[in-house]
Amino acid sequence: MSSVDGANRASGADGGDRVSDSPRVSTVDGAGDAVGRGRTIGVGMVGTAFMGAAHSQAWRTVNRVFELPVAARMAAICGRDPARTEAAANRLGWAATETDWRALVARDDVDLVDICTPGDTHAEIALAALAAGKHVLCEKPLANTVAEAEGMAAAARDAGTVAMCGFTYRRVPAVTLMRDLVAAGRIGRIRQVRACYLQDWLIDPAAPWTWRLSADRAGSGALGDLGAHVVDAVRFLTGAEFEAVSALTETFVAERPLPDGTGSAPVTVDDAALFLARLSGGVVGTFEATRYATGRKNALRIELNGTLGTLAFDLERLNELEFFDGTQPAAEAGFRRILVTEPDHPYLSAWWPPGHLLGYEHAFTHQARDLLAAIGGGPPARPSFDDGLAAQRVLDAVGRSARDRTWTTTVH
Repeated sequence: MSSVDGANRASGADGGDRVSDSPRVSTVDGAGDAVGRGRTIGVGMVGTAFMGAAHSQAWRTVNRVFELPVAARMAAICGRDPARTEAAANRLGWAATETDWRALVARDDVDLVDICTPGDTHAEIALAALAAGKHVLCEKPLANTVAEAEGMAAAARDAGTVAMCGFTYRRVPAVTLMRDLVAAGRIGRIRQVRACYLQDWLIDPAAPWTWRLSADRAGSGALGDLGAHVVDAVRFLTGAEFEAVSALTETFVAERPLPDGTGSAPVTVDDAALFLARLSGGVVGTFEATRYATGRKNALRIELNGTLGTLAFDLERLNELEFFDGTQPAAEAGFRRILVTEPDHPYLSAWWPPGHLLGYEHAFTHQARDLLAAIGGGPPARPSFDDGLAAQRVLDAVGRSARDRTWTTTVH
């Protein structure tokens, strides 16, 4: 049985915190209107770019796909530039706009604040939203520093509302199935993990500078942008905690042209990060995150080796899972492909017939589903801010290890 036991089922009773008393919403036309069986909750999103578009797709879709005790209404979107924000609202389906995130948090029709902004803004927005009694969804990595993440996690524990960190790849059905098979003991005791996240969008040294290349804005480079995903995925899949790391990081291009052509700016983050890790339970692992893997567009690759078998996943083939069952006779053994599109696979009963593939955007809809279910009284929201803090501590240990050139312990 999957850990997500059938979409189209309410994941809990009505009555979660910060859910309004409005009656069941009816099916309506028009962008921004919610459809579902439960009460409505107003969503306010900060950020209008890539992640804002992905999250908007999820909010537009979730209640039209899943039966949930809470229905999301796309109340308002916030961005700094009025014209761009208005255009984003019209394109993405938001009912209103704000140009100051504080005004968005203060809105009476916003019950949940969705943070899709650079890392240097996460803590301030999240803390304000939690203090205002709002639910929070915050993109990864949770913060730029451990201290910020600790404050956010503490505030979330005390708030009495629901807070989730956006490690969306947990919601890829094949990844969730991979975790279920591990939990069922299908590969035995895990001995080794190898995980990498490979992209190539910075291989051209003339590619323009962006905020992702600034330590002040992003916290770190490939380490936080990509490495955070593999750290969280391994924690999710194995249940093991990182105990110590030995790392190196490298910046290949130290300066890049500004987008407006007025000069150049220094690159103050890593372009690649590689590290060894010791995890609880005697698990050892190798990890890599880079934006310089020529030809690799979005290759999140994870392999788990256990005493009874191996499981492997590649995001560029996200509907598939590789499984080697070591209990089979040697004459019959070999890796087999599991096509994760069956209705009893995680999340899949709400979607298409077997063999009709899902894409990148569906994981965001599944994230919204689980968050709304938690708000409606269902299972607690995971990954929580405490999960985000755990990943932040690993990223911090990797950075310190690379700087000090020594094995470095993590704190958990």
